Amino acid sequence: MPPSPSRRRTRSPVEFRKFAEGAGRRGEWWAGLFLQLHGFRIVAQRVKTPVGEIDLIARRGRLTVFVEVKSRSFSHQEDEALAAVNRRRIVRAAQLWLGRHPEAMAGEIRFDVIFLAPFAWPRHLKGAFDATGV
Repeated sequence: MPPSPSRRRTRSPVEFRKFAEGAGRRGEWWAGLFLQLHGFRIVAQRVKTPVGEIDLIARRGRLTVFVEVKSRSFSHQEDEALAAVNRRRIVRAAQLWLGRHPEAMAGEIRFDVIFLAPFAWPRHLKGAFDATGV
């Protein structure tokens, strides 16, 4: 007998993690496409360092941008998403990456956040935070 449609199936923690991982990858793909349409070249995706992860690293000319991608169910949750950005982790990971890629330090560096929500245009918050005071 099939399960009742009125019964909601709960996901196990493993299933939820797989779902969240896939959603994160899709969001990063969309954000990368958005940046490419605005003249950026994606240098790296999902950069993992001992101190944290950077979603996207993009370049345009001498500008290097470290991008945190935040996907939410609704576009009005941007404030919540921005509060969830771990700035210290991103800055420390960027410093490690820059140490391995000194050519990027010759130009300008910026930390951006791209918000994604269904049925809404991506919102690109340029210079969302800086490395000072973190």
